[in-house]
Amino acid sequence: MLKLFEDEAEKSVKHKNYKFWQAGNHAIEIYSPKFTWEKINYIHNNPVKAGYVSEGFHWKYSSASNYQDLESVLEVELIGQMLLTY
Repeated sequence: MLKLFEDEAEKSVKHKNYKFWQAGNHAIEIYSPKFTWEKINYIHNNPVKAGYVSEGFHWKYSSASNYQDLESVLEVELIGQMLLTY
């Protein structure tokens, strides 16, 4: 993966050695529980879509394992209950 980060840095005038983050972002309003879960599932599916893992909860730094009640390196406040009460 380091080679990929180096290749991306070569394309950028701002980065000398490695580029890790994707360029650009835009804020969006989370306006409903359904929309929130669409975004959470999208994030959890990113390493699967990239072909790094077969399940989102297999990615070490994903909160997907927290939602599966599995061991995780992250401390996450689960929002499932909160969304059900609003």
